[in-house]
Amino acid sequence: MNILLINHYAGSLLHGMEYRPFYLAREWTMLGHHVTVVAASFSHLRIKQPEIRDKVSEEYIEGMRYVWLKTPSYEGNGIARVWNMITFQRRLRKWGKEMSGTWSPDVVVASSPHPLVIYPARDIALKNRSKLIFEVRDLWPLTLIELSGISRRHPFVLFLTRAERFAYKHADHIVSVLPKLDDYLREHGVNPIRFACIPNGIDIESCLATSPLPKEHAAAIKELKSKGSFLVGYVGQHGLANALDYCVEAGPLLADRNISLVFVGQGPEKSRLQEKAKMLNVENIVFLPPVPRQAVSAVLEKMDVLLLSWKRSPLYRYGISPNKIMDYMMAARPIVHAVESGNDPVAEAECGISCQPENPQAIAKAVIELMERTTNELLTMGLNGKEYVQHNHDYRVLAKKYLDIIDHDTAADQ
Repeated sequence: MNILLINHYAGSLLHGMEYRPFYLAREWTMLGHHVTVVAASFSHLRIKQPEIRDKVSEEYIEGMRYVWLKTPSYEGNGIARVWNMITFQRRLRKWGKEMSGTWSPDVVVASSPHPLVIYPARDIALKNRSKLIFEVRDLWPLTLIELSGISRRHPFVLFLTRAERFAYKHADHIVSVLPKLDDYLREHGVNPIRFACIPNGIDIESCLATSPLPKEHAAAIKELKSKGSFLVGYVGQHGLANALDYCVEAGPLLADRNISLVFVGQGPEKSRLQEKAKMLNVENIVFLPPVPRQAVSAVLEKMDVLLLSWKRSPLYRYGISPNKIMDYMMAARPIVHAVESGNDPVAEAECGISCQPENPQAIAKAVIELMERTTNELLTMGLNGKEYVQHNHDYRVLAKKYLDIIDHDTAADQ
C-alpha cells in the first residue's frame, strides 16, 4: 500500500522533532508499505533543518521518502509563522498536482499541527481516489482562543475554523491523540462514529539504546547525590505551556528536606526562570542544558522522581497525550503530575501522584509524599508506568491501529 503522510513539522532522528510522523512511517515501511512523508523545509521544532536545493527536495531516510517543501523561516508566533503555514499549503497543492501520474497514494494522512493542510490533502485524495484521514494533534483554533486569548472573531481564527469544519466534513476518518475528542466533535455537530484515538507513542528500542550522560550533567548529578539529595527532575522544553514557574516556586517549600529540583532543557522561558530561582534565594534548584535525544533516558534514570506540570486550561478537558510522559514512564520512575484534564495517564497507570496545576504547595506536597514512600513502593510505581507505556504507546502497536482503520474503511467499501 502507498501511504502519504503530510505533517507540516515532521522531523526525523536526523533533524529532531517532531518524531511521531517518523516513527509511524518507519513502522509502516517495515511492514512492507511504501511511505512518503511531506513536510515544510523549516520548522521551529527541529534541531537541524534539512538541506534544500530547490522549492521541492527529496531524500530517503531509513527507507522512507521525505519530500521537503521550501518554506520561509520565522521566529515566535507572528506573521512570519503564518506566512510559513500559507506557503506550505500552496506548495503542497502544487506538488500534489505535479505528482499526479507518477505516484498514487492509497491513503492520505493529513496530520494537523494546524488544519490548513486539509485543503491540498483532500485535493490529492480526490485526484487519486485515496482514503483521507485527518489527524488532530492540536485543537486549532481552540488552542489559540483558550491559551492565547485571541478573539473567536479574529480573522485568522475564522480562517482556521473554516478549515477545521471542512476537515471534519470531508475526512473519511478522524484520528486524534486526544482521547476525549469525540466530545468535541459532538459539540460541533459531528458524528464521532468516524473517530479513533491513536495517542502519542514511544519507540521502545531507542529508549533502551541510550548514550551516556554528558560530562556536565554527570558531574552535577554526582555532586547532588553525594549530598544525599532526593532528586526531582524535569527534562524538556522551558516554555509557557510547561508551567514551570509553579515548580520553581515549590523549590523553597522543599529546601529544608534535602530535595533538589533539576531542570534539564532549553526554551524561551529558561532565562526568566533562572532569574526567578535567584530571586527566591534557594540553593536546591539546578538548571542544566538540554541533552541529545539518545541521552534523555540516562538523565531520567538518575532521578528519584520526575515532574510534569501543565497550565490550568479548559482546553485540556478534551484530554492530553504528552510525549514527555512516555519517556518518563519508560524510565520507570514515579511521576508528580500537576494537571487538570479530561484524562490522566499517570492516574490510569498508577505510576505516581497527580495534583492541582499552578499550585506550588500541591506540587511540593506530592513530592514529599513520594519521598516518604518506601523504596519498594516507588519501584512498583515506576514499573507500573513502564508496563503501561509498553502496552499502550509502543509505535509498533499504534502503527497497526492506523492500518486497522484503513483496512476497515476498505472492507466497508467492498
